[in-house]
Amino acid sequence: MARLFLGLAAGLIFGFGLALSGMDNPAKVQNFLDLAGTWDPSLAFVMGGAIAVAMPAFFFFNKLEKPLLDNSFHLPLKAAVDKRLLAGAGIFGIGWGLGGLCPGPALSSAGLATTSALVFVAAMIIGMAVARRV
Repeated sequence: MARLFLGLAAGLIFGFGLALSGMDNPAKVQNFLDLAGTWDPSLAFVMGGAIAVAMPAFFFFNKLEKPLLDNSFHLPLKAAVDKRLLAGAGIFGIGWGLGGLCPGPALSSAGLATTSALVFVAAMIIGMAVARRV
């Protein structure tokens, strides 16, 4: 029960942070990516703030033998940069640039039932299903 409650709390805090920072606004994200036009650097500060908060936590949790609420850490086993990783990152980046959303902000925006977010989340789910089969 504690894991469920903490997961819900973390998700709510994450969603609130995305909304507060404007990362759930596709126009703001697209302006951040538009270096030659209406560039908006504010999301760089959001990302920098996230790194400043996360980095000490990673150093702390990296020293633990096991997570606080699980029996082991579930980390990726592959560390190599290969064609599949590069292709996936490229597709993700293109989707982020065109749609102005990535998965976290899309899910928080879908909670507001905006058409663009709902279409994005549906496409994301279909893409995940296709990726599992391929």
